[in-house]
Amino acid sequence: MGKQVWKPGNMLYPLPAVMVSCADKSGKTNILTIAWTGTVCSDPAMLYISVRPSRYSYDMIKETGEFVVNLTTEELAEATDYCGVKSGRDVDKWKEMKLTPGQADKLNFAPIIMESPVNIECRVVDVKPLGTHDMFLAEVVSVQVSDEYMNENNKFELNKTGLLAYSHGEYMGLGKSLGTFGHTIRKKK
Repeated sequence: MGKQVWKPGNMLYPLPAVMVSCADKSGKTNILTIAWTGTVCSDPAMLYISVRPSRYSYDMIKETGEFVVNLTTEELAEATDYCGVKSGRDVDKWKEMKLTPGQADKLNFAPIIMESPVNIECRVVDVKPLGTHDMFLAEVVSVQVSDEYMNENNKFELNKTGLLAYSHGEYMGLGKSLGTFGHTIRKKK
């Protein structure tokens, strides 16, 4: 099997596709689709998003120091794409995609997206210019999850939400389970 060398910016690796909601101090809100995101620490819980300074949401996040990472699902694929290709300078993405802003638990400005099964509320702790994007390093201050995905034991069943990923220009639904954490070292009966 051969290999080809690709320029790192070709973005061949799968990433989560999330919608980030934010607001400025005057109350203007926006939704931005992000693929550059991930967990960076579990205690304290921290994540990052990378945003181009030219994006409409960039100044909102800089001004308030907060945003919400809203996980996307197959049902939200159209809204996820639309919010990534249209600018909040030109359209009201909430209205166009029939999304509902909701009250964040711990944030003062940024709303959650009610249709998202998981809303991760974040406060910015650092902004690092990296080139085309600036990385917003943030502490997770609260997480809201949809009741419909809670089972009878009050366990959140994230895998039943139909999560969406982004891979080389395509939105993909996450498929079947291939194992659980540690399954390779558990004793077989």
